[in-house]
Amino acid sequence: MRQVFLGICLLLLAVSLTAQQPVSYEQAFKGAPTNMLQPLPMISSWLDGKYYLETRTENNVRKTVKVNAATGAAEDYTAPAAGNASAAVPAIAIQGARNQTTSPDGRYFAYTKADNNLYIQEIATKKESRLTNDGNDSLLNGYASWIYFEEILGRASRYKAFWWSEDGKHLAFMRFDESGMPVFPIYVADGQHGSLENNRYPKPGDKNPAVKIGVVNIQTGTTTWADFNEKEDQYFGTPVWTPGGELWISWMNRGQDQLKVYKVDLATGSKNLVYEESQKTWIDLDDTDRFEFLPSGKGFILRSDASGWKHFYLHDMSGKRLATLTSGDFTVGDIHKIDEKAKRLYFDARKENSARTDLYSVGLDGKNMVRHSFGDYTFRGMTISPDNKLFITTYSNLQTVPTMVLVDMKGKIVRELGSAKGKDADLYAQPKRELIRVKSADGLFDLPVLITYPIGFDPAKKYPVIINIYGGPNAGTVYDTYRANPAELWWANEGLVQVAIDNRSSGHFGKKGMNFIHRQLGKYEIEDYMSAAGWLRKQPWIAGDRIGITGGSFGGYMTAMALTYGSDYFTHGIANASVMDWSLYDTHYTERFMDTPAENPEGYKATSVLTYADRLKGTLRIVHGTTDDNVHMQNSIQLINRLQDLGKPFEMMVYPNERHGIGANVRAKRDHLVSENASFFYKYLLNKPVPEVFWKKTERKAF
Repeated sequence: MRQVFLGICLLLLAVSLTAQQPVSYEQAFKGAPTNMLQPLPMISSWLDGKYYLETRTENNVRKTVKVNAATGAAEDYTAPAAGNASAAVPAIAIQGARNQTTSPDGRYFAYTKADNNLYIQEIATKKESRLTNDGNDSLLNGYASWIYFEEILGRASRYKAFWWSEDGKHLAFMRFDESGMPVFPIYVADGQHGSLENNRYPKPGDKNPAVKIGVVNIQTGTTTWADFNEKEDQYFGTPVWTPGGELWISWMNRGQDQLKVYKVDLATGSKNLVYEESQKTWIDLDDTDRFEFLPSGKGFILRSDASGWKHFYLHDMSGKRLATLTSGDFTVGDIHKIDEKAKRLYFDARKENSARTDLYSVGLDGKNMVRHSFGDYTFRGMTISPDNKLFITTYSNLQTVPTMVLVDMKGKIVRELGSAKGKDADLYAQPKRELIRVKSADGLFDLPVLITYPIGFDPAKKYPVIINIYGGPNAGTVYDTYRANPAELWWANEGLVQVAIDNRSSGHFGKKGMNFIHRQLGKYEIEDYMSAAGWLRKQPWIAGDRIGITGGSFGGYMTAMALTYGSDYFTHGIANASVMDWSLYDTHYTERFMDTPAENPEGYKATSVLTYADRLKGTLRIVHGTTDDNVHMQNSIQLINRLQDLGKPFEMMVYPNERHGIGANVRAKRDHLVSENASFFYKYLLNKPVPEVFWKKTERKAF
């Protein structure tokens, strides 16, 4: 009997082993499904303390159901008629309109046109009114200058620079005067003679656009200009309409270390100071969630990192600070609920572990802070019941697949609502993943490092490394969350150790850590990566002659610095769309951290890849799109020129007419980039032939 039992066990083991399989090329690089994950329930909101609303699909028909939180019993639900007038307005596209936006009262569309003027159309009559008349190629009304689109208003704005008041009676907008700004030419090689794109792109120390902020009274059509001097060297943040209909405008000096928030009178344009802040380094102007207004409109909660860590502060509407709500060496995140009646704030923060997020609450007097989540997990998507007794969330960590649960405020799971584990999850071999901490060279920081080991890892063998990096300020990538990236599985199966590293400015260490990089953007970051690479090189299972690194944009800059400044630690790298010298990037981003070249010439020199080009001794591949309008190809060309003058060998791949995200619009270019990167990994890191699947040959037809 014992032999039979042993035989059955061995048979089951053999079956389980043969069931494990690698992902296919199509799954890893072409988006073919793996079914390792499945969608979690689509829960929109709580209906009351007992029921929440969920969207389900049955027989290819989507519907909303009301779910009993305690039992899970569901019944069909029909929402009451929408109270928002704009929700009933048909989405009729106006020819030539850019960023067409409906007023909250549903009466008007606002938009800009190619003449760079701002318009409205009355929806009922289709009568169009032009609100500005001076738009031209260098004067933009309601349409953002590039520097504002990229660095302040954000790419999601799609250049939109106008904002409706909540009652639909006023329209605030920005007017950009680009005259006198430098023009950067981008060469397009198409056709017999080619062409030029001329972009108004200010580089460090250059003239910025002059900005005015106007407010249009929709009833009268008159514009009131906010009382700012447009000739002053300054920046403006995204205007904010308060619940009471006030217009708040954030102003910042060119040095970006002084912030002032003003309330602007809609009739006269006069301004009154509501809030001001100064820091020795910089303040982020593009912090769109700086203010969270109380539901009553009688105050606001401010997010500020002036203490060295981002925390919450309660203010009244005059700007007077009433309470410090959170404090300590941790960073707060999103606000999930403000309960004025119970005098409590619900929010998430990275307090227990900087690589995880938990749900907390605190009194509006700053007392009695409580953690509501549980265990050693990262929590996402918290939705709190109206009576504050339950919340819905999804938790995971490196070993735990995302799981949606209903939880009480003591951290006890009431009911599991769904698991993201897909039907084929167990078919694929999974690598071991580990999050460790490595001490920085100066001993001040324990840097988070995420290691994905090869499948079938043998500590007696030596493995090559690929480090995927970004590295920009407050842009960490190392978190204790579940990962199921098919490309990652492919490389784990091929024998690569895959590593992600976060430096001191990544957000794990708050603004306190970020302040180190002031006036020396890139120096501490690359030195932190060198510390992590030094730790890796000491491990007996690492092939020290094959330490690769790759990244794009800031990550490309880090890669180029790694192969030059850090060439004793890194042996191979692919630098994509990289800044090579900070004097070649834009004003607002660069000067935030570096000040101007005239103010900080030594800092610009010390952080330029060109300064360390003579140290290159590994294999560096430089990749750039020729029409990149964000990080100009000028960056790569200047490094190439320096390397050629020094007689240094390097590789290069150029993508004609590609922008900052190579292959974003042309699939063939993206596929080519994937295959080129794979070829680099196989040739230099894995020392293996490149699988033919990456370079499938197209049969030529005879003519």
